[in-house]
Amino acid sequence: MITVHHLEHSRSQRVLWMLEELGAEYEIKRYERDPETRLAPPSLKKVHPLGKSPVVVDDGRVVAESGTILEYLARKHGKGRWAPAATSDAYWDFSYWMHYAEGSLMPPLLLRLVFDMVSTRSPLLIKPLAKGISAQVGKAFINPQIRTHLDFVESHLDGRDWFVGDRISAADVQMCFPLEAANARGLIGEQRPNIRAFVDRCHSRPAYLRALEAGGPYDYGPA
Repeated sequence: MITVHHLEHSRSQRVLWMLEELGAEYEIKRYERDPETRLAPPSLKKVHPLGKSPVVVDDGRVVAESGTILEYLARKHGKGRWAPAATSDAYWDFSYWMHYAEGSLMPPLLLRLVFDMVSTRSPLLIKPLAKGISAQVGKAFINPQIRTHLDFVESHLDGRDWFVGDRISAADVQMCFPLEAANARGLIGEQRPNIRAFVDRCHSRPAYLRALEAGGPYDYGPA
């Protein structure tokens, strides 16, 4: 039995989605965020030293990091359907998007979230200064980076439904989360219809909806 250590409103939702697509048996151990810091609870450190989610335990093996988890599940339980063979040309496209999602696309989105929190949660006396700094950093660096990455993804999805080949793979499950997060924050807009259509395709899949029901609170799902 696969155990998913699942944090609400987090990347671990896509692990549940992957498992539902695979038809694998699993159980969920749920964790709630700290209401003040929005961080994972300390109890997750008993599972993995970093105290982050998702973490999967399968046959005694502890697997962390979303991309590693998804590829592990796809290769072990996907019967060749959810990840291309490592000897194929498609593997390198697959590997690119598996790494790109967290290595390139998520950092500016996370920076935007952090600076927004700084500007809204700072003490009253320094709040105007914090807002000013946040606005300047956003204008000079964060917002241009977000536009560059979203325009790149929009261009890649032009004329295609999925990121690699002509059918869904673990790379799409991996890429969905940052695009969901961007969409939830109003960053997709009408000028990026390919991304919006991709997110809608993900949200319409029965396995995605089953995972949403199983996982509990999730800010980035269908409206």
